[in-house]
Amino acid sequence: MQTSLPWRLIRTLIISFLVTLLLLTGLTFLLYKFRLGESQITVGIYAIYIVSCFLAGVLAGKAMKSRRFLWGLLTGLLYFIFLFGISALQEQGISTDWSRILLILGICAGSAMAGGMVS
Repeated sequence: MQTSLPWRLIRTLIISFLVTLLLLTGLTFLLYKFRLGESQITVGIYAIYIVSCFLAGVLAGKAMKSRRFLWGLLTGLLYFIFLFGISALQEQGISTDWSRILLILGICAGSAMAGGMVS
């Protein structure tokens, strides 16, 4: 049975957010156990974005079977939009650190597109 295109993207994003949740839980444990510094936590969070978006790109590419890099890119952009929206709701507004926002956008879009290419 074929599933619809939106459902494939939603399923891919759900899986990537579950992986993000699992990896953030592991990072939290490392923070508790080893008293990591702020720079180490930042690197860990960026690594989690890379792994989660790469996996999302791979899954999107396998689900779509054509133009995989574009579907990976779209998945990364949707991941970022959801992440940005949740952050905006949590912080009662949008951060003004545009260099960091653009860096995270590039990480999400680039790693998901790379995942789509290797799928």
